[in-house]
Amino acid sequence: YTQEFGGMSSSYDRALTIFSPDGHLFQVEYAMEAVNRGAATVGLMGSDVIVLAVERRAAPKLQDTRTVRKIVRLDQHISLAFAGLSADARVLIDQARVECQSYRLTVEDAPTVEFVARFVAGVQQQYTQRGGRRPFGVTAMLAGFDPDGTGRLFQTDPTGIYTLWRATAAGNSSKNLMEYLEKNYTDGLAEQEAVVLAVKTLLEVVESGVGHMEVCVMRAGQPAETLSDDALSAVIAEIEAAAAGGGDA
Repeated sequence: YTQEFGGMSSSYDRALTIFSPDGHLFQVEYAMEAVNRGAATVGLMGSDVIVLAVERRAAPKLQDTRTVRKIVRLDQHISLAFAGLSADARVLIDQARVECQSYRLTVEDAPTVEFVARFVAGVQQQYTQRGGRRPFGVTAMLAGFDPDGTGRLFQTDPTGIYTLWRATAAGNSSKNLMEYLEKNYTDGLAEQEAVVLAVKTLLEVVESGVGHMEVCVMRAGQPAETLSDDALSAVIAEIEAAAAGGGDA
């Protein structure tokens, strides 16, 4: 890391709250590197759906994979996918869930996606400017539908920034994933088109097969649906058949 961020980093990377002379907070940049080494994660908007897709890495043979989830529900209408450290994400997820329930008790209405994204980003930002802590090594994608039915896809990162996206990627090989989305994403995708594009994007860096990815589809007014292995297999088969057909042509 010292070589990557310059020789002076050795003097300034020990304390979170000290800027280097060229304006870097090296501990925050190291947290971003932890995200870049995490599982590939993709989120994109369709015309009336939001799709989240995450790389599922190989688990030990005797481990129950149901306990390893990169896509979780925060509220009835909001889901979160993340790239980075799972333990850090768990802390953010628990705090976000409590905040959602507190909002419902106080306001007697469901929180908007932006409200929750702003809260998560605020927690992450607090951990970048106080001693005795370290930044969260997590980039989170928050997807859902506001009470008025408007779909939203927000992304937060270890710096505490939150931004609104139509399609985004994080984690392993995120640069390649973003380039693929920029070339192939269009507004107004139908549900099946959005699912296919999310899976095709992940397949740029992930091995083919249902055991290597998890896909969640969100629709307005309905609970989030995680695609079954059979449904995911059908999508992958469709993609492979189309690729084979294009190659033959």
